[in-house]
Amino acid sequence: MRTSVLACAAMFSAGIICGSSAASAVELNVTQFGIGMYGVPYAVAVEKGYFREIGLDVTGFLTSAGGGTTIRNVLASDLPYGEVSLPAALVALKQGLKLSIIHGGVARGTDQLWVTRKDDDSIKKPEDLKGKKIGFSGPNGVTDILSSIMLDRYHLKDSVQRRAVGAVGAGLTALREGAIDATYMFQPAWDREKDKYRLAFSSSVFAPRVMQTVGIVRTDYLKEKPELFRGIIAARRKGVEFIQQHPDEAAAIMAKYYKMDVGQAKEALGFILGADPNYWSNGEFDYEGMDVLVKGLQLINTLPPGPYDWSKVIDEDYLPKDLRRTKH
Repeated sequence: MRTSVLACAAMFSAGIICGSSAASAVELNVTQFGIGMYGVPYAVAVEKGYFREIGLDVTGFLTSAGGGTTIRNVLASDLPYGEVSLPAALVALKQGLKLSIIHGGVARGTDQLWVTRKDDDSIKKPEDLKGKKIGFSGPNGVTDILSSIMLDRYHLKDSVQRRAVGAVGAGLTALREGAIDATYMFQPAWDREKDKYRLAFSSSVFAPRVMQTVGIVRTDYLKEKPELFRGIIAARRKGVEFIQQHPDEAAAIMAKYYKMDVGQAKEALGFILGADPNYWSNGEFDYEGMDVLVKGLQLINTLPPGPYDWSKVIDEDYLPKDLRRTKH
């Protein structure tokens, strides 16, 4: 009995819920699940049983094209938690929504690609966009911010037209029809479409460290169930570590949940891990990478100029101690 109690105490300190024989059925909110790479650690955590270990039976994923839609999905869910774009979270917080940011998500721009038509080889680097038209997803999304940062960095703001094109498929349609000269694309969508388009460059050439996504939760719910969210962070971390250690098996899991060919999933994972194995944060915050997106939000006048006070919106208390990076 004492061994059981000690084991349960250890599990609790790691964020694992004890004393329940039945897992609670939930759906998790993950932005761009099945379209972008953000959701792969969650798929692995479901498949390997990491969420069941903390008392959650994850039956599926709620997703959207990102931005405010994902935030609204989180707030409307039985489990008001999700991994969302950092810009969307900051905009929601500015609007007064009672949310807490409790862990980091994707910490690199490797998967954010810019593509052109197959017959157009005039764009090979950001500087080549001068006089062109480019597509981004929508206001305050990651591609809105990254494209703004790119044009500012290369002094192209007055010589490039940006158009909100919506989801990836709509952007590709606009590209094919000649309404734009380049558009954004994510992995793994690129591996599905790469025979039809030409890769110009990745956002990592101008934003190698950028914290695209974070984990958020409604603040009142967080205070009610702190051990649950420590557990979610731990389960996601195990998913990230599994991807890094077993990429082939992770690719097979990704293919199953993303409903794609295993070979394409392997190529997408290889692309990401080959460029930077730290694409997925284990949960820790990269404040420098977050400041990149704040600058982007300031460029489009969504946030006021000046340093951002992360201490008001981030709660690192739910992270394991080795991942805490409190900014001073």
